[in-house]
Amino acid sequence: MTEKDYTHVSTIRVRYSETDQMGVVYYANYLDWFEVARTEFCRLMGVPYSKWEEDGLILPVVESHCRYKHPARYDDQIQLWCRIADVKIYTVTFEYRLLRASDYKLIAEGWTKHGCTDCKGRLYKKEHPFYKWIVSRAEAKTEGERRK
Repeated sequence: MTEKDYTHVSTIRVRYSETDQMGVVYYANYLDWFEVARTEFCRLMGVPYSKWEEDGLILPVVESHCRYKHPARYDDQIQLWCRIADVKIYTVTFEYRLLRASDYKLIAEGWTKHGCTDCKGRLYKKEHPFYKWIVSRAEAKTEGERRK
């Protein structure tokens, strides 16, 4: 996958508090950045995550993976690329690529898989309120890839 396969990019700047004693970004912060990318992706695609929750869809992370490629350091500007990778009735998977903006070096990539639950934590057994919206966003990218 390359950035052309992704549908959305956000930008953040590494804060001092996000670095460790060695001067590089602490590993767990990358998962926080995945959340920023996912939240902004949904907002820019037309439905902020808060609307999903208002309408009864909660997306807890049930699996995550991050592969660290190069270190990010204090004050680096980071591009957070996000896309929908897979959609099922019960789950949705987002993929991420994090690049240092100054040289476009890939610093990390990964994915998060989310269960589709109601407000009480019960897994949806049929189409949830945003299922068709998520599928249409994933299919739009798939159609674009077929045309290339």
